[in-house]
Amino acid sequence: MFLVILAGLVALTAAVGAAVVAVRPAGPEPAPEAVAGTADAARAGVADLRELSPRRVATATASAPAVRATAGTGDTAGTAGTGDAGGTGDAGGTGDAGSTGDTGAAPTPPRLLVISRSTLPRQTRDDIAGLEHVRKVDAFDGGAVRVSGVGLNLLAVDPARFRAWAPKAVAAEQGVWDALDRGELVADGAAVRRLGLLLGAHYQVDGGPRLRVAASARFGLPGVDGLVGRETGRRLGLLPGVALLVHGPAKATDALGAGVRKLLGPGAQVVPLGADAGGTGGAARARAGTGGTAGTGTGTGTVPRPQAARRAAVGRPGSYLELYRKAAEVCPGLSWTVLAAIGQVESSHGRNNGPSSAGAQGPMQFMPATWKAYGVDGDGDGVKDIWSPYDAVPGAANYLCANGAGQGGRKLEKAVWFYNHSWSYVRKVLGVAEAYARAYP
Repeated sequence: MFLVILAGLVALTAAVGAAVVAVRPAGPEPAPEAVAGTADAARAGVADLRELSPRRVATATASAPAVRATAGTGDTAGTAGTGDAGGTGDAGGTGDAGSTGDTGAAPTPPRLLVISRSTLPRQTRDDIAGLEHVRKVDAFDGGAVRVSGVGLNLLAVDPARFRAWAPKAVAAEQGVWDALDRGELVADGAAVRRLGLLLGAHYQVDGGPRLRVAASARFGLPGVDGLVGRETGRRLGLLPGVALLVHGPAKATDALGAGVRKLLGPGAQVVPLGADAGGTGGAARARAGTGGTAGTGTGTGTVPRPQAARRAAVGRPGSYLELYRKAAEVCPGLSWTVLAAIGQVESSHGRNNGPSSAGAQGPMQFMPATWKAYGVDGDGDGVKDIWSPYDAVPGAANYLCANGAGQGGRKLEKAVWFYNHSWSYVRKVLGVAEAYARAYP
């Protein structure tokens, strides 16, 4: 077993018996749908797009099941934002000064993150603890997992012990620690943005447990993409005692690093974290509510890096066909057929508008936090209405464009994947899009 640093970040990997997991939406993959088009409209149960008129739905459609759900009943719940949706807001604090609020734990900001090839022996940990300037050390389990082919590095921690190492704002966020106690995943904010993880969604670990992404927080540990509790870490097969945090005076960080490297030799990785290891804003974004039951966890937080549409005005076209074509102009390079395919898969062109059990809403099944960042006023009535096709369809084009859909090829595939974290969903959408291109030349 060994762990290495890739591209300047700590990447936890295992050489033998690695905990390589593929995270995918909970529940069975969706069954292929009949393709909607002029030739097979009757078979698909969807009217000709030229005759299907958009309409705003003010309330949920109660007669049809939601397109997405948590708890293993379908695809990943809701449209995934690319940021820390569901937050409690950014709280300040460097994790270096002051107390951690009412946590009862004295703050010990880490100065070094040590990653070992294998479990650090007790004697080695004691030797590190005995170095000059070292005031506290603690070991944690760790390992590498896979999220749709992308590496995700996790630490498994005892919440009561790890809380003192967290930035002040994170330590004070009780929802983070409750989530770990319940066996849920707390993702680092950077991983949420990179992978488009959806807070509140359940992801099935291949050959392991189903994990709920309950919260996101910035822990200030380079390359660490998330935390789980110790028991969850054991179920995932994470490696025991391979990560070590070291605390001491900020001014002695260099000396601490030199001493630790001398003790461990060239095999281990020693990453200095500096005086404010947690960053200048160790903000935690926890799911709303308490208790261990499944919920949406979407909250009201903002999604970073929203990109405004270049052109969002589409008016009020009389047919879905015209609406999809006009909305595609919001994203140069994006085919209208992709929007039409998503509209078909998500809500059957406004017939099943939800809300889903995860809170996804409207004809394009946006989560409210994602809509807050990417929604548009397509019909110029002064309101960005998640339930209105005239706003939701160009909003979907805006969201896809922000993730590179206008560039086509693999960028388009990844943008659709961000819409719903399932490669079978991507294949399904693109297949339906091809059928629309044939049906409406």
